[in-house]
Amino acid sequence: MDVQTILDKTLPGLGYELVDFELTAQGDLRVFIDSPTGITVEDCATVSNHLSRVFLVEDIDYKRLEISSPGLDRPLKKAADFARFNGHMTKLKTRLPVDGQKNFLGRIVASDEENVTLAFDGKEATIAINNIDKARLKPEF
Repeated sequence: MDVQTILDKTLPGLGYELVDFELTAQGDLRVFIDSPTGITVEDCATVSNHLSRVFLVEDIDYKRLEISSPGLDRPLKKAADFARFNGHMTKLKTRLPVDGQKNFLGRIVASDEENVTLAFDGKEATIAINNIDKARLKPEF
């Protein structure tokens, strides 16, 4: 099994959502998790202990395992992410221009499985999720 499959199967059973992961050239495996109630240090320790055992059994090669919350500027990758954070400010970049621009900073006002609609500067743009290169929450204080 690959790391993505293992994480997709393991984390929901523990009550967590996989936000992202990366395996660096130095062998560090970073896993970003979230839950509706947020992530604590204890959550990270629980997931780290569990995944260490799973990766040992599945023979996944890594040097160091890091478990973390995605932070205030959490990346948005799936349609469910955009639905969950409806009403929040988002900074996103598209692969292809939408209405002549590729960079957006706006509030999510609607989303479905294929599109997300952002309100910005008194107007709205509907963007296909498969056209989004990067999207992150923009923290508001």
